[in-house]
Amino acid sequence: AAARLAAEQEVENLSGLSPNPEKDIFVVRENRTTCLMAEFAAKFIVPYDVWASNYVDLITEQADIPLSRGAEMKGKCGTNESELELSWLDQAYILKLSFVKEGHNTSRGLEASWRLSRIQFTYDTSERTYFKDAVSPGKHTASSHRLSALVTPAGRSYECQAQQTISLVSNDHQKSVQLLLSEVRLQPFDIPADFVFSEEHKCPVDQREQLEETLPLILGLILGLVIVITLGIYHIHHKLTPSQVQIPRDRSQYKHMG
Repeated sequence: AAARLAAEQEVENLSGLSPNPEKDIFVVRENRTTCLMAEFAAKFIVPYDVWASNYVDLITEQADIPLSRGAEMKGKCGTNESELELSWLDQAYILKLSFVKEGHNTSRGLEASWRLSRIQFTYDTSERTYFKDAVSPGKHTASSHRLSALVTPAGRSYECQAQQTISLVSNDHQKSVQLLLSEVRLQPFDIPADFVFSEEHKCPVDQREQLEETLPLILGLILGLVIVITLGIYHIHHKLTPSQVQIPRDRSQYKHMG
């Protein structure tokens, strides 16, 4: 048990290596080998109540809480389950990400994939950096419900540059907390070498944007090729077609005929 706990605590926050100040990098290592890698930018949008100016009515404000670069972390790797836990500002904010790997029967046989199965975010509205004069300040928890996100074939990493929004339900009057993720590169299983991601599996949004960028180029190349082929066919046809005898319009030129 002690050895297993030590392996769980072998973690590194490498966010300082990212040129993007909003992007964080986390690594979990077990037996001196990387078993989980995560790179992403994250921000939470949290609604909370404050008193109106009449001190009778409640109005809703919004706290925008970025994931801190100095976040403390814990990690746990397993064959089919992995976990990453981040906390910042003296445990006022705690983010826990859970991953599972599972097999599915398909027409091609048994295929495995992994996914983000659960998100849990704990926040303290008495913390003054992002919450101003919250009513009934205290700790709250927002979590996902039957989450199946970032689905990726086993043995590959997940990549998505586009921003994704995941809704979490809070125990604070069922208010919805929004998690905004962007610039994601993540792999919680089957990392081939220390600090090395496997081949990426791009999210549908990135795939669509890549297609939209390359489609005009492809269409332009096809159009140019059609023009070249058409001109080539016309040139060949002109060379192979015999010249027709020109009939003179001046009748005096017919006197030598016959």
